[in-house]
Amino acid sequence: MNNILVTGGAGFIGSNFIPNFLEQNKQYHIINLDKLTYAGELSNLKKLESSNRYTFVKGDICNRTLLENLFKEFQFTGVIHFAAESHVDNSISNPGAFIDTNITGTFNLLDVAKSNWMDAPNKVKELFKNSRFHHISTDEVYGTLGETGLFTENTPYAPNSPYSASKASSDFIVRSYFHTYGMNVVTTNCSNNYGPKQHDEKLIPTIIRKAIFGEEIPIYGDGKNIRDWLYVLDHCKGIGNVFLNGISGETYNIGGKNERNNLYIANTICAILDDVLPKKTSYKNQISFVKDRPGHDFRYAIDASKIENKLGWQADENFESGIKKTVNWYLDKYSK
Repeated sequence: MNNILVTGGAGFIGSNFIPNFLEQNKQYHIINLDKLTYAGELSNLKKLESSNRYTFVKGDICNRTLLENLFKEFQFTGVIHFAAESHVDNSISNPGAFIDTNITGTFNLLDVAKSNWMDAPNKVKELFKNSRFHHISTDEVYGTLGETGLFTENTPYAPNSPYSASKASSDFIVRSYFHTYGMNVVTTNCSNNYGPKQHDEKLIPTIIRKAIFGEEIPIYGDGKNIRDWLYVLDHCKGIGNVFLNGISGETYNIGGKNERNNLYIANTICAILDDVLPKKTSYKNQISFVKDRPGHDFRYAIDASKIENKLGWQADENFESGIKKTVNWYLDKYSK
């Protein structure tokens, strides 16, 4: 049995990834290290509580002693690093937490892994010759796009928020451990995820929640900001593919080819609710426009051809199919 460390596995993407990966790869035991901040929810992994291939540890990646003890105890042969502060609005009001977790925490993980897996630069210990560090990042490190063009793996970094700047920094630290030490690392940069288990503060859960509880649905600015939406299970399958099959030192962009602006998202969700949970007037009447966030990037869109062509990954969901599944999941959640 191979022990791998998953950080932040109680968060949105991690809690979708762990069950999917364990189901597809029977030779792995996952140790999930999560600080359980507001964004972590253990109930998302309740079905795994009795599994002998899953272990939960509450802890902080900024605690280097804890990391050293875990590496010693479990002899990890892989790390999949989700743990991050990730809400842009929070990074504007409290950037220090993003620097601590996303930069210092990532460095701690990398450095402890290197110390355990390697004797010297470009000299890997025999027991850990196939050990890999997979860093999960975001398309926001590339900055913003105009009305045309796509982010590729060669797009220059131009982060515009404390969140994306902290993630860009962590990407560069991971890159440096490959080029300086010869450490086996891969990085994936994803577009906006949506789907089951996402925290209530995010755009799509907020739209659904506000709609069904009869509140105003807040949309920043004029609602024309565009994102490339990726269904979370498609992302999880891409992560597993890169972790198992990606080339060391490489970066892979994972995107859904589903560019939609925020107003379209709100209108689509309202239309679905009008159909499945109708009321006297359309939910669209609850949409309201609020002051835009500072430094709000206009458009993100990813060119995912590298992972498609090199590793054979394809997204199974388009936005219209994925959003119906997502709305149904949240309706079930909020009805309990």
